[in-house]
This record gives sequence, structure tokens and C-alpha cells, in this order.
Amino acid sequence: MSVSIIIIGGGWSGCAAALAARQQKADVTLIERTDMLLGTGLVGGIMRNNGRFTATEELIAMGGGTLFELIDRNLVHKNIDFPGHRHASLYNVATIEPAVRQLLTESGVTLLLQSRITGVAMDGSSIRTLEGSSRKKPFTISGDMFVDATGTAGPTAMCTKHGNGCAMCILRCPAFGGRVSVTGKCNITEMAAQKPGQTGAMSGSCKLHKESLTLEIRDRLNNTGMAIIAVPEALNIKGKLTIKACQQYALDDFEANVILLDTGHAKLMTPYFPLDLLRRIPGFENARFEDPYAGGIGNSVRFTAMAPRDDCLRVNGMENLFCAGEKAGLLVGHTEAICTGTLAGFNAARTGKPGLTIPDTLAIGDAISHVRQEMTEKNRLDRKYTFSGSVLFGRMKKKDLYTTDITAIKKRVAKAGLANLFSG
Repeated sequence: MSVSIIIIGGGWSGCAAALAARQQKADVTLIERTDMLLGTGLVGGIMRNNGRFTATEELIAMGGGTLFELIDRNLVHKNIDFPGHRHASLYNVATIEPAVRQLLTESGVTLLLQSRITGVAMDGSSIRTLEGSSRKKPFTISGDMFVDATGTAGPTAMCTKHGNGCAMCILRCPAFGGRVSVTGKCNITEMAAQKPGQTGAMSGSCKLHKESLTLEIRDRLNNTGMAIIAVPEALNIKGKLTIKACQQYALDDFEANVILLDTGHAKLMTPYFPLDLLRRIPGFENARFEDPYAGGIGNSVRFTAMAPRDDCLRVNGMENLFCAGEKAGLLVGHTEAICTGTLAGFNAARTGKPGLTIPDTLAIGDAISHVRQEMTEKNRLDRKYTFSGSVLFGRMKKKDLYTTDITAIKKRVAKAGLANLFSG
């Protein structure tokens, strides 16, 4: 009899969990509160930069690379360098969601869109059923195992409390209702990122309409994938990068310049930029924000609701609940979400078997374990971790885990006994 798995949250991690569980022949239902999958992946776009290349190829070698392979078929630019980052790929944010939705459907995943969880019925330390509403109609759904991939951004009240109010981002809380944490509904105490004077962290970038920029900037984006424009000293906003979730982009170059990447839109690598100041920079006289619409004043606040968990990604204190993506800790980025989602979905499908822990001889396993230790054993809630930069990339290099040699990565995965593990 097949294991029934319910995944809540249709971002990159939830989609990866769904595919991994299906590869193990589980019956999978994916619940997403909005009308589209991918969450912040709808406005993201950066892959394979720095250590993300290593993690991507590790997961492919382990047989869990279906989403990465799909992304590679929807790139607008490949192997580009920008300040602090090498060999990046940029996917098209306009075409990726329909492609992922088709992949999930063809894989046999049941999708419940515009469906929001509102309550959890417990049986001891296990979830029995979830209550929710779908297009204003109530429903109840049961399963054997559950994956919380609801993320850590929103609802609107959190952006008001810890940010500059609702910036009208791609998460669209006012239209579809704010995020509801399944972990929180199970009465598990969650963690929030903390810095002096700051709870959580703002999303790291905005998107501009390409058509609102000068032809010269558009041509540079289309031809090279990026454009770097110096910010006049009088217009420079000092310190705004410290609030970013994506600290791998909190470099001096990103403060002294407007750095744009082409992901279909013009991706502006800063949490916000006041529109009146932006329009005073040559080439941006007619600039208009695409996401968030209020990108001149702020961005969505993230990392306010992370689950305590083990290295198998099972939520502490729960028998049948796993977590993935930002819910699993201070790991930033799409690659990181896909890696944790794949592991969570795989382990959820292994009912009655010990959960898999990826060894720290692999970059993915080291990241999952290290971030947990930093957060729960050392109470380090002031950092963000990503394969592409900041402290985790430094750790990868120090441990000699970072490489772009695909043959070497495959050998490392094989030595760990994990070759094609996720392929079913």
C-alpha cells in the first residue's frame, strides 16, 4: 500500500519534496495557497553561482536533479560572472512556473492550488488531518506523512511589524491570505532570525520592468546577462545591504553600483531603492518596479518562523512531519530549497525506515548539519547561510568541498554510497 504524503507549500522546496516522494512511489498531494507554484522562485532566477554549482551536481549525481535539469532547459544566460560570483546561470522567471507545473502533473502529483491550511488535528505527536479552505470552501485532508514547506515570509502583519509594511510582493498575501505554518499549528516553538534591532531579514532583490530602462541598459542585459551602473555618491544609501537575507550579495560593489541581472525582468540586487533617487541615476529616468510593486520602500520580511529539526529534516517533537526550504533553517536560495526539499520528500516516503542523513563529506550534508548546529546548539540566529557566498561558501572552500569538476563530484557521491539514491 502506497504512503500518502501531504506537502504544504508550493515553492521550490515543496515542488522538490513532491517529486522526490513520487520517485519513491508515494501518493503525493501538494497544497499551495496561491494560484502559482514556486513562491519567490517566480522572481528569483540565479542558479549555479559559486558553491551552488557543487550542490547542484551533487544532487544530480544522487538522482535528485530533475528540477535542476528542467531549470537548465529554461535559462536565459549561462556561465556569467558578476561581482563576487562566478559561473552563474539565470533562468527565465516568466517560463519556469508552467514548466514545473507540467512536470509535477506528469509525475502524478495532485495539485491543490488556491488552497490554504487553517488548522491541524493531532493524535499525540502525529498529525492526523489538516483543515483548510479552497476557494472559500472548507476541506479536510488526511495523510501518513507531511512536509511543511510553507516558508518564513509573511503574513502581511509580519512585514508591517518587522519591515516597512506590505510591499506588494509576489507572495500576494492580501489576495490569497498569509502564510500559515503547519509546524506552528502543531504547537512547536519556531525560531526567528535575530540581529540587533532587526528580526528576520528583507528579501535581497527587486525587479524592474526592462522596458522602463534605456535601450543601452536593455541591450547590455540581453547580450551579457548583466549591467553594472555606478551610483552617484549623493544618491548612495549606506547600510541598506545589512538587512538582506542574501548576505552573499552584501558586498561593497553592490552598494556602490546598481547591479542588474537579466532573468526576464531586470533583477535589481538590493532589498529596495527609493524610486525618486533611482530615477536620478542616468538610464533609470523612467524606471518602474515589477516586484515588489512598492520596491522603493521595502521588501518582504523572511526567516521569522523556522522549525527545530534534525539532520533528516524531521521536525523535533513530531512523528510524521518534515520540513524543507526556509522552514528548515537559515539557508538562503533556490538551490538550497531544492536540496532540502528533495531530502525531506525522500525521508517522508520512507515510512518505517530510518531517516537518511547526508554525510558531511558532501556539501549538501555539511550545510544541513552545520546550519542546524549553529542555530540550535550555538544559538547563532544572526547569520544566513548559502552555498553561493557568505560564511557557508567560505566553509565549503576551507573543507575542500567546492569544485566545478563534475567527475570529481560524481566520485565523491559514489564514495558516500549515495549515487542515484533518490532515483527510486
